[in-house]
Amino acid sequence: MTEENLDIEHYERYEALYDPSWVDPLGRRGKTKPKRQPKTSRDQIVADLTDDTTDVDLGFDTTYRPSRYEQSWLLSSLYTFYDEGLITDVLAQVKGGKEASVYLCEANPTIGREFVAAKVYRPRMFRNLRNDAMYRQGREILVSGGKPAGRDAGYIERAIRNKSAFGLQAAHTSWLMYEFTALERLYVAGAAVPRPIASSDNAILMSYHGDEMLAAPTLNAVHLAPDEANALFMEVLRNIDLMLQQDLIHGDLSAYNILYWQGKLTIIDFPQVVNLHGNKKAGFILKRDIIRICEYFAQQGVSWDAGVLFDEFWHRYVKDPDPKDLAADQSRLELMLAELLKETEGNPALSQSLGLRRRGDE
Repeated sequence: MTEENLDIEHYERYEALYDPSWVDPLGRRGKTKPKRQPKTSRDQIVADLTDDTTDVDLGFDTTYRPSRYEQSWLLSSLYTFYDEGLITDVLAQVKGGKEASVYLCEANPTIGREFVAAKVYRPRMFRNLRNDAMYRQGREILVSGGKPAGRDAGYIERAIRNKSAFGLQAAHTSWLMYEFTALERLYVAGAAVPRPIASSDNAILMSYHGDEMLAAPTLNAVHLAPDEANALFMEVLRNIDLMLQQDLIHGDLSAYNILYWQGKLTIIDFPQVVNLHGNKKAGFILKRDIIRICEYFAQQGVSWDAGVLFDEFWHRYVKDPDPKDLAADQSRLELMLAELLKETEGNPALSQSLGLRRRGDE
């Protein structure tokens, strides 16, 4: 096999590894040679594939040993955090995914914690942005730093629609910055989300949940005792309410995007966050989030009608009813939550934190 064929084999094995939906466009089986061989050199293929930076000495050596094709984009994505003195080492990969992977990093002692988590988006050629149109409705385009694109928004939007190289990069940046800015808003508001620390062009640095040996598992892998299940269900509802107060809907909320560690929950993965009042599909997305949560907790013995919960939240934050109706809604929802408290023998602090308020109330 020629060197060029080997290049293509490496390329395709990497694409198949990082994109399970990839199908060989030539429909080849076994080692059948392609009809046409590329003229591109090996180094160019690797550079195009991974945004290769192996010719640059970053001076950033890590305990974690990434694969050859992972190394370039991983280290270049995290170098900003290393250069700014936020992390001193990358210790392990704790989660892999279609659009991003999460790494356990050793934090610089100056930031006041031993470990942090770095969420690194996949290389440019393999990130999945095909299904983001529904979530981008009503969202401004954000550029690096989390600021709106301003006067350039129209030009960038056209580039995104045309799927040009610039447009794909702009969509990627906006996607990442929405996750980071949503975490900032929700963390300040008191939501159970990771503490956002910093962002780069391709990664987000945030608080780590777990210990050196084990990252916090996602809730779908945990079986809860009945009393704990009730309390944690209320905590999820509290967080849904806080998001709505910030005009936000998670967009992909389920037991797969909630961490569980030492009896506490942490909600993660916010790139698909949507605007409550700006997105025409907001009702559909919110109801889907609530249904998924109710389905998990039903398996844990906490049975609630997802449709009723959706109606209560939607009526409170979106519709503009008579003030008497607002008071009735408040009483009705508080009664529902009080019933949950009875089942857990009462928890005044949690009840107070969960108390749903009318939009704009102090």
